[in-house]
Order: sequence, then C-alpha cells, then structure tokens
Amino acid sequence: MTFTIRGRGLAGSAQTARKALQAIDRDVLINEALPLEDLIEGSLGQHRFTMMLLASFASLALLLAAVGLYGVISYSAAQRTHEIGIRVALGATRSEVLGLIMRQGMKVAGIGLVIGLALSLVLTRAMKDLLVGVSTTDPVTLGITAAMLLMIAAAACFVPARRATHVDPVVALRFD
Repeated sequence: MTFTIRGRGLAGSAQTARKALQAIDRDVLINEALPLEDLIEGSLGQHRFTMMLLASFASLALLLAAVGLYGVISYSAAQRTHEIGIRVALGATRSEVLGLIMRQGMKVAGIGLVIGLALSLVLTRAMKDLLVGVSTTDPVTLGITAAMLLMIAAAACFVPARRATHVDPVVALRFD
C-alpha cells in the first residue's frame, strides 16, 4: 500500500505519518519516505534514457549526413573542375558558379528531405509511444525539422561551392 501525503517538510511529514500509522497498527512495516519528485523521476527514467539515446543517435546521423553530403558535393565539384573553368573563361561570375554548385547540392538534399518526410509519415506508429505532448504528424515540428535539415545541407554545400568559385580557368583547362 502506498500513501501520498502533502506536507511542508519531508522529515516532519514522514515522522507524523509514521506515528499515525503505528498508532493504528503497531505491526505495520513502513519504508522510507520519498519526495514525489523522486518517484516521478524514477518512473520517467527509462523513457528519458530512451529519448536521450534516440537524440544521440539522431545527432550522430545528422552529422554523418552533413559530412556525406559535403563529401559528395566536394567530389562532384572536383569532377566538374574542367566545366567550371570553361564557364569562368566564358564569363561566368563567382556568384553564378556558387549558385550552380549550391543548386546541385540542395537538389540532392531536397530529394532526400521529401523521401525522409514521406517515410516519417509512414513510420509514425513506431514513434507514437515515445512522444509526449506532440503528435507524430505535427506540422510545426516537421516544418522546423525540415528547415533545420535544409540549413545544415546548405552549410555542407557552401564550402565546396565556395571552393569552386576560386577555380582558375587556365589551370582548369590544363587539368584535362
């Protein structure tokens, strides 16, 4: 049997409750008194650990995706050095070259984002028990997540795109 008692101090309330219970039955076993916050913390501990573990793996996946996108765009820009050199020799500005590489990377990120959103809507039943106070198809949460992913993808694409703007057309044309 469990009793919940509201009181000002744990020690004073526990002592008063213990005396009242022993006055009723001398043979009753009384365990230690705990604050309600400790009981709540204990009951939520497993869920909190699961969510912390899930957040850690999600952060690691986000980092790996950003590094992977950076690598793919960097490799693609390096493969297109000859083409970029020709574009610059014909008068393409740095902003046009930057836009060319950024569009390529953001197109890949956009396709991945659409596929990811579709899969997240399909797999909502698996996440339903882990979320408290938020529905699995909350448009605000999905929108903020999508915006954050696009910002990370833009940052991952910016470095190779900026590097591509510094291609010397003479060196790029000799590169072949």
